Amino acid sequence: MMLPFIIYAAAFGIAFLVTVLSVPFTKGIAMQFRIVDKPNARKMHTTLMPRLGGVSIVFGFTAGFLYLHPHSPYMPAFLAGALIIVLTGVIDDKFGLSAKTKLAAQMAAAVILVTSGPLIEYVNIPFIGYIEFGWIRYPITVFWIIAITNAINLIDGLDGLATGVSSIALSSLLVMAILNQQGLVIALTVILLGGTIGFLLFNFHPARIFMGDSGSMFIGYTIAVISIAGLFKSLTLFSLIIPIMILAVPIFDTLFAVIRRFLNKQHLFKPDKLHLHHRLMAAGFNHKMTVLIIYAISIFCSASAIIFSKSFLWGSLIIIGLLLLMVQFIAELIGILNHRRKPILDTVRRLISVMETSKRS
Repeated sequence: MMLPFIIYAAAFGIAFLVTVLSVPFTKGIAMQFRIVDKPNARKMHTTLMPRLGGVSIVFGFTAGFLYLHPHSPYMPAFLAGALIIVLTGVIDDKFGLSAKTKLAAQMAAAVILVTSGPLIEYVNIPFIGYIEFGWIRYPITVFWIIAITNAINLIDGLDGLATGVSSIALSSLLVMAILNQQGLVIALTVILLGGTIGFLLFNFHPARIFMGDSGSMFIGYTIAVISIAGLFKSLTLFSLIIPIMILAVPIFDTLFAVIRRFLNKQHLFKPDKLHLHHRLMAAGFNHKMTVLIIYAISIFCSASAIIFSKSFLWGSLIIIGLLLLMVQFIAELIGILNHRRKPILDTVRRLISVMETSKRS
C-alpha cells in the first residue's frame, strides 16, 4: 500500500538528517578506537581515514524505518540479515576479516532472508515468456544477494564512488517502484536514499570519512533485497534485465574482476588496482573526474532501464550491453598499456642517456 507523498518525503528527511548529524559521532568513535583505513600501495588516500561512516547510514535508515514502519512478512528476516551484515562489517573495519569469514556471514544473512521470502521465482524474457525456477529459486536468490552485496563493496575504492553509484541506482529503483505503485519498495528505497545522500556530503572527494565495509555491505544487501521485492516481482518489467541494467557498473566491474583474477590464477577475493576507477585514473583522469565519469555511466544505464521497462526494443538493449562491454574493454586496455608504459619509458631513458654519453665522449 502506497502512503501519501508527504510521508515518504518526511521519511527521507529523517534518514538524511539523522545520517548527517551522526557522522561527527561515528567519526569520533572511529578515531578513538582506531577504526581507520591505513594508506598503502593499493589505496588512493595518503593519510589515516576513519572508516566507520557506514554506521551513520545505518542510523539514518533505522530512524526512517521506525518512522515508516513498513509492513511485510519478511521484514523480521530482512532486519536479522541486516544486523549480521552490519556487525560483520564493523568487525572487519576494526580487525580485518578473511574473505571466507565475510562470505560466510553474507551467506547466513541471505539464507535467513530466503527462508521467509522474497525469492527470485522466475525471469520474464521477451518473445519467450516466463521461466519458472522451481526449487533452484533458493540458491539463485542467495547468489543474487551475495553478489550485489559484494559488488557495492568492491567499487568502494574512491571518495564518493560507491555512495554516489548506490544513490543513482536507488533513485532509479524509486522511480520504477513509483511507476508500479510498490509501497514497500518505495519505503525501503526512500530511507536508504536519504542515508546515502546524507553521507555523500562527507564522503565526496576530498572525503572526510569512509563508510567502510559496514556501510558498503549494508547498502549492497539492502539494494539486493529491494530489487528482489520490487523488480523481480513485477509482471510488467523485464524481470532479469532491468535490475542488471540499473546496477550495471558494480555488476560488470565485479564480473570483469572475477574473470581477470581467474585467468591470472589469482585469489578471487584478493584486492587489486585493476578496477574500472583504477583504469580511468591510470588514463590520466583525476580523482574527482573519474568519479564523475562513472556517475555519468551509472545515470545513463539507470535512465535506460527506466525507458526500457516500458519498451521491447531488443536492438537498443544490445547496444547498451555492447556499450558497457566497450567501456570495460577500454578500461582493461588502458590498464595493460599503463602497465607496459613504465618499462618502455625506462628503455627510452636509457637509450637517451647512452646517446648523450656518446656525444660527450
